[in-house]
Amino acid sequence: MSTHTIKRLPVDTGVSGWEAISVRSAPVRELDGRVTADWLIIGAGFAGLSAARRLSQLHPGDSIVVVEAHEVAKGPAGRNSGFMIDVPHSLSSGEYSVASAAATALEITQNRFAIAFAGEAAREYGMSAETFDPSGKINAAATERGLKLNRNYAASLARIGEKYQMFDATQMREITGSAYYQGGIYTPGAVLIQPAQYIRDLAAGLADKVTLFERSPIVELARQGSGWTARSPKGVVSAAKVILAVNGHIEDFGHFQGRLLHVFTYASMTAAYQDAELNRGMPGKDRWALLPADPMGATVRKISSGGSSRIVIRTRFTYDPSIQVTPQRVAAVAEEQRHSLNARFPELQSTPLEFSWAGRLCLSRNSAAAFGEIEENLYSACCENGLGTVKSTLAGVMAAELASGNRSEFLDSFSQAPGPSRLPPKLLIRLGVNSVIRWHEFRAGREG
Repeated sequence: MSTHTIKRLPVDTGVSGWEAISVRSAPVRELDGRVTADWLIIGAGFAGLSAARRLSQLHPGDSIVVVEAHEVAKGPAGRNSGFMIDVPHSLSSGEYSVASAAATALEITQNRFAIAFAGEAAREYGMSAETFDPSGKINAAATERGLKLNRNYAASLARIGEKYQMFDATQMREITGSAYYQGGIYTPGAVLIQPAQYIRDLAAGLADKVTLFERSPIVELARQGSGWTARSPKGVVSAAKVILAVNGHIEDFGHFQGRLLHVFTYASMTAAYQDAELNRGMPGKDRWALLPADPMGATVRKISSGGSSRIVIRTRFTYDPSIQVTPQRVAAVAEEQRHSLNARFPELQSTPLEFSWAGRLCLSRNSAAAFGEIEENLYSACCENGLGTVKSTLAGVMAAELASGNRSEFLDSFSQAPGPSRLPPKLLIRLGVNSVIRWHEFRAGREG
C-alpha cells in the first residue's frame, strides 16, 4: 500500500489586499468525519476548482469533493496580480517571447483555451466586470532598454500574426496619469481579474455540484485497493480517483522531488483614495493594468469601485525552498515598493499601503508542468511556472479529462510534453537561482 505523510503544510504570509476586499457568499465548512466520493480534488485554487468544474460537466451524477488547507482565496490563487494572459509570458528569461514560432503558437492556443473556459464560468456564474474584465494588458517601459524589449516583443508577435498596439509616453500618461513611463505595447487578448473574487465566485458557482471543505489540510494520503483515502486532522475522504492541485506542494506528497523551484513574489495595495482629491490635471483612467517590459520589473494595476481607487504593485522575487517567508521579509519589500510607487505617483505619497503580502510560485527548470497520472488513479495538475491563472486553469481541466479517460489531440499535446527536468544539487541551485534573480533585478533598474 502506498502511503504519503504530509509534514509541511502551506504558509501564506501577509494579508492579500485582493482577498481582503473580496466578498464570500457562504460560511466555511470543515471536513469532519468520514466522507466517500467518486472524485477527490486536493487544493481549491485555479487548478482544483477548474478540475472540479470540468468533472461536474463530464460526470454530472458523480460526487465530487474538494478540500482546501486554508480558506478559498487566502492562498496563492488570491495573491497573484490578476492577469490571464494569452500571449507568451515566460519568467525564465529576460524577455517574454523566446520560444520558436511553433511552440509559441501552441502556447497561445493552450492559454486561450483556458481563458475561454474561465470566461464561460464567469458568464455562467454571473461574475461582474470588475471580477472578470477582458480588456487586454499593457507591457510598460520606463527606460530605453524597456522600449527595446517591447520592440523585440512586438516583432515576435508580428511574426506569428498577433495583434498589438504601441503607445508613446503621452498615451501612457493619458492612461495611467503618470509621467514615469516612456512607452508601452498593448495586447488585446488578456483578461484582468480580481483573483480572490474570481476564485470565490467560482467556488460559489460550483456549490450545488461540488462539496467543498476548507481549513482541512490533508496530512496523509494512502492508497486502498484501486482508490485512495485522504486524512485531515478532523476527517477522512475516500475516493476512487484523486487530483492533486497543490502546485509546489506536490513535492510534499512524494512526487517531482528535486525538480521544482519554489519562488516568492511580493505585492502591496494602497488604501482607497479618490482621484478628485489628487491635484493633477491628468488623473488617468479608472482601471488599467501594466506588466513590466522587463519580466523582473514592477507589475502595477489601478482598480476603481464605488468612486474610490487603489493601486496594486508587485515587485521582487526570492528563492525559498522552505516554501515560506517571514513577515519581516514582506515588510522590508513593502518599503521598497513604497519608493517605487512614489516614483510613479508622487501625489500618492501620503496614501498608505494598506495591505502587503507574499505569494508562492512554482517553476521548473525547463518551464514544464508537473502533470499526469503519477500513481494509479492519482493525478497531478501542478507547477504553473509563474502564470497560475491560465496555466493552472488549463492543467486542472486537462487533469479532469485525463482522469476521465477522454482522449483528444489537444490533451495529447499537453500530456505528452516533457515533465520537469531534474535540478542540480541544492547548494548549487540556491546559489545559481539567487544570483540570476539578483542580476535580472539589477538589470531591470527603473522598470522595477
